[in-house]
Amino acid sequence: MSTLAQFNHIPVLKDAVLEYLTFPEVRPARLLDGTVGGGGHSALLLEKYPKLELLGIDRDDMALTAAKAKLSFAGSRVTLVRGCYADLEAIAVEHGWDQLDGVLLDIGVSSPQLDLPERGFSWRHDAVLDMRMDRRSELTAGRWLNRTSESEMARVFREYGEIKRAGALAKKAVEMRESAPFATTADLVALSDAVLGRAKPGRLPHPTLVFQAVRIAVNDELKQLETGLRAAVSMLKTGGKVAVISFHSLEDRIVKNYFRKESTSCICPPGLPVCCCGHEPQLKLLTRHAVSAEKEEVAANSRSACAKLRAAEKIG
Repeated sequence: MSTLAQFNHIPVLKDAVLEYLTFPEVRPARLLDGTVGGGGHSALLLEKYPKLELLGIDRDDMALTAAKAKLSFAGSRVTLVRGCYADLEAIAVEHGWDQLDGVLLDIGVSSPQLDLPERGFSWRHDAVLDMRMDRRSELTAGRWLNRTSESEMARVFREYGEIKRAGALAKKAVEMRESAPFATTADLVALSDAVLGRAKPGRLPHPTLVFQAVRIAVNDELKQLETGLRAAVSMLKTGGKVAVISFHSLEDRIVKNYFRKESTSCICPPGLPVCCCGHEPQLKLLTRHAVSAEKEEVAANSRSACAKLRAAEKIG
């Protein structure tokens, strides 16, 4: 099977992306897609704006191969780079892009990564515990589970998986790895089942939360998001727009809080009689609340159900 067929990713919230990421039609404009994936969102924008140029970044080599094929119709308007969007400023400058008209970030694991057993992202497939978005990295999920301290594992399970019994889960992980190291996704499912059991009807399966926590830690996703957001806003031209799609509350909270802070003229602690922070707002919110998928989209693509989009515009 070809890489393109394997990386058949359905972009979510397409209408919202086209609504909030707008560009001039009469002059060239520059879009940086920091998580280009299979190229779905970028293809829509390149088709709509014939003068739009794209710098697409992704950590996943399979994604870039698929994006190259998907976006081939745009020819020299497309530049694809293997890297992390936390480094988007350095990557953009390296390619002669000193300012941007738009930035798109589609955060988290992609459907193809979940669906390919050998990537080790899904608890529904028995495979090697990998979970690396960038397969050049030495830190796999298995190595993380076998080397991380009990206290750090507890923090990750609690903060990234929002798991109430995080301490017990970490303690059991240390106990299990002393008998045999974690090697496969089935080993991590066994840990989840041993401590957390079966989830109540209507709740997310416990392994979903456990795998989410480990994946975020292995790929340093939340720190990457914070760094990438700051870099994106700093590189936008006045009038440039940034749109971020997230898939769980931790990501969305980071985006919401950053956008709120950078669209506010005063960030002093409450209760001060006068403002002394000197903070200058950089953004105007384009979405007061997160945009979610309509029922029709969720029916066609169930993974869009958790997607939330927030967008903002750079001001002078």
